Amino acid sequence: MIVLASASPRRRELLANMGIRDFAVRPSAHEEPFDPALEPGEAVERIALAKGRDIAASVSPGDVVVAADTLVFLDGRPLGKPRDEPDAAGMLRALSGREHTVITGLAVLRDGAAYTAHEATSVRFLPLSEAQIGWYVSTGEPLDKAGAYGIQGLGSMLVEGIRGDYFNVVGLPAARLAKLLGLAGYNVFSKGERG
Repeated sequence: MIVLASASPRRRELLANMGIRDFAVRPSAHEEPFDPALEPGEAVERIALAKGRDIAASVSPGDVVVAADTLVFLDGRPLGKPRDEPDAAGMLRALSGREHTVITGLAVLRDGAAYTAHEATSVRFLPLSEAQIGWYVSTGEPLDKAGAYGIQGLGSMLVEGIRGDYFNVVGLPAARLAKLLGLAGYNVFSKGERG
């Protein structure tokens, strides 16, 4: 059984898109702070691993825990989820017309073993007017998303282009996750059989 340690509906959908239909959702309540002393990829991996360990302590033997953490980095500074609408607008102003990096840390845990990795994708925003920012913030979409936008929703209209894994920007890099699952003995290409 796969156990997804996230409440994100986007991650649930992406896991199902990978052909994994039989999985449980057990969101981790663990809040690991971002460590600015670490490289961004290592820092998000550490956060994902802490979330995964939080859930792995209470699953059945053989279960596979999948945890992830996604952050947006602008000029090396992490942008998490906005606190409120003014914070979201400020993030969007900062991203306007610029390129930023979206990094997702992944952790896959099974029977005491843990496998981690991260994926980085460059995203370039169109230059945004105050009216466009105000409209997007008023939709409510930015409020629960790292960097204050969702590329898979209305936020797609803000993005000029990307370099890298699109699914990483949504919140779960499928190819990287499939590789980690394989290391844990769960082969997504043969319906979860070991091998």
